[in-house]
Amino acid sequence: MRKIVLGIVIAVFIVFGLRYCEHQKEARERLDANTALIQEQLENVGKLIVTEGSYTQVFTYKDTNKLFGFLDARKKALVVVNAKASISYDLSEIKTEVDQSAQTVTITHIPKPELSINPNIQYYDMQQDYLNQFEAEDYNKIKKQIEKDLRTKIEASELVTNAQNRLISELQKIYILTNSMGWTLQYNEETISTEADLQQLKL
Repeated sequence: MRKIVLGIVIAVFIVFGLRYCEHQKEARERLDANTALIQEQLENVGKLIVTEGSYTQVFTYKDTNKLFGFLDARKKALVVVNAKASISYDLSEIKTEVDQSAQTVTITHIPKPELSINPNIQYYDMQQDYLNQFEAEDYNKIKKQIEKDLRTKIEASELVTNAQNRLISELQKIYILTNSMGWTLQYNEETISTEADLQQLKL
């Protein structure tokens, strides 16, 4: 009788042991599959997102040279600028670390935005004295000043905000993927627990 009971106990242990091993194997295979899928999706994120805007600026350029200490030689022009500007993020530069054991994806680097300005400059009502005429130096000075003014204006505009929102939309795809698989997404040593956390990122 004891042998029968002992045999039953051993059989039960064997069955549970086999089931436990099968469960562990399935869990490992599922984890490996999830890891591979996450890594594949992270590689597919690498694309260029571009946000564009148009700007117009009008100002008067003036320059005066004093000759012989008393004679003023003047030149001036009405300058009209129509500029195309774009802010781009190269998402192929995003760097991540995948920790399979902790089921964590850590974003270690987000690329800085690149601002590109393409101004179309037109000159009207140009007036110049014989001894102070427009030269290449004037046009270069005007262009540099225009680009400086436009950069300041654009960096304080909604174009920057719109570009950041598009970047966050791409990062949300990573969050949705990791969250759906029960993984954790981190950035700057902080855990991103909700989509609202993404909106608070300091980019």
